[in-house]
Amino acid sequence: MHIEEQFDFPPVDRDALLAGLGRIVAASGLLHRPEELRPYECDGLAAYRRVPLAVVLPETVEQVQAVLRLCHEMNVPVVARGAGTGLSGGALPFEQGILLSLAKFNRILEIDADNRTARVQPGVRNLAISEAVEHLGLYYAPDPSSQIACSIGGNVAENAGGLHCLKYGLTVHNVFEVTLVTIDGELTSLGGAGLDGPGLDLLAAIVGSEGMLGVIVEVRVKLTPKPRVAKVIMAAYDDVGRAGETVGAIIAEGIIPGGLEMMDQLSTRAAEDFVHAGYATDAAAILLCELDGTAEEVDEQIEQVREICARFDAIDLRLARDDAERARFWAGRKAAFPAVGRISPDYYCMDGTIPRAQLPMVLEQIARLSAESGLRVANVFHAGDGNLHPLILFDANNEGELEKAEQVGGTILELCVAAGGTITGEHGVGMEKINQMCVQFNELEREQFHALKAAFDPRGLLNPGKAVPTLHRCAEFGKLHVHRGEMPFPDLPRF
Repeated sequence: MHIEEQFDFPPVDRDALLAGLGRIVAASGLLHRPEELRPYECDGLAAYRRVPLAVVLPETVEQVQAVLRLCHEMNVPVVARGAGTGLSGGALPFEQGILLSLAKFNRILEIDADNRTARVQPGVRNLAISEAVEHLGLYYAPDPSSQIACSIGGNVAENAGGLHCLKYGLTVHNVFEVTLVTIDGELTSLGGAGLDGPGLDLLAAIVGSEGMLGVIVEVRVKLTPKPRVAKVIMAAYDDVGRAGETVGAIIAEGIIPGGLEMMDQLSTRAAEDFVHAGYATDAAAILLCELDGTAEEVDEQIEQVREICARFDAIDLRLARDDAERARFWAGRKAAFPAVGRISPDYYCMDGTIPRAQLPMVLEQIARLSAESGLRVANVFHAGDGNLHPLILFDANNEGELEKAEQVGGTILELCVAAGGTITGEHGVGMEKINQMCVQFNELEREQFHALKAAFDPRGLLNPGKAVPTLHRCAEFGKLHVHRGEMPFPDLPRF
């Protein structure tokens, strides 16, 4: 649901801005012609598009500092961008501002095998870190499905997760130190080389701050030893609810899988046609459960998981025969989003989080919303930590379908809040979920978010209009929202 934001930025002298930027970066690092700007008009959420005044691609930290000082002096808004794979519109440009691309910051600066850390620039691809340390028996644990392309700076900005975050944590649990440049050009580091850095503990405030507090120029990440053994069980169910109940039972047994993913039949069939992973496409849902550790530990847990799956009426259980089949099982899951593009012209990818115990109920409500709206929903979940990714299928060529998909998506997020969860697990708020921030947080809580923002960026020049809604926006959303004054799903228990 689009609501026009109101900003009080003065008009930008475009010629003076371009001249100033031209004195900082090389000609090849300053894009301002319409055909040069068009590729930067959106991130992975292509439903929202804007063209900035200019795109700047600095090559050094000093250039980043100089660009931000200039924009601060001229009151020019700045949106930082990594690889552009984000799915919440977090890197959507501001039309009267610049887009600051960190694409040229793509070097691994240091690998410290003894302390199991790596110091990298923000444009380094997620997967590149694991590839660089594989010979040391180490890897970088957070593995978003876009890890082949997404960058570490974007991962930090959105607090990215992935298939294995249940056991090994989100980005915030795998970052020791972040170096960033503030809007007035100051270079500062938060955290440290060890488990507890000096000074105020502001690192967690930066991770997930969506480019609103500073521009990240360096990250020190945690490296994790590769497990000795990893095996995957695929369990198939003829009832989605029973698959959801299995998830809670596995965790209740004290087992923390390396990965615990769930896919419904619509997403499973799309992924199987695309990847040929060997999925049970006749099942209503499948679970992928990876167990890792020592050989003895994994063998014992496999038997426990087999028993739990059978108890909840799994119709098929299959243990990956070898590492190649294990890799195919995960390849299908990681390709689920693009695979759904084979069965629908467009889809709207949501990202909410709920308590695991609420999974069967939430799935039932999503099915109801799908039936009422007439829009199919393919469900893909990081089931172990309750992170849902319903994909709402629509055709933008049909008038009103995008708006209907947005409405269904917003209602799903409000369902997550009503069930005791949150509106995002790893994709961030960006533009996509900013209205639902008005549902999850009250006015006093939102004021605290704005106070933190003001401490770093008093003029609000960094990524304006994202993540934290203004009072005006929440007021307008309240006028339009059918549930104004009450939570949706009033029959659900409040948590």
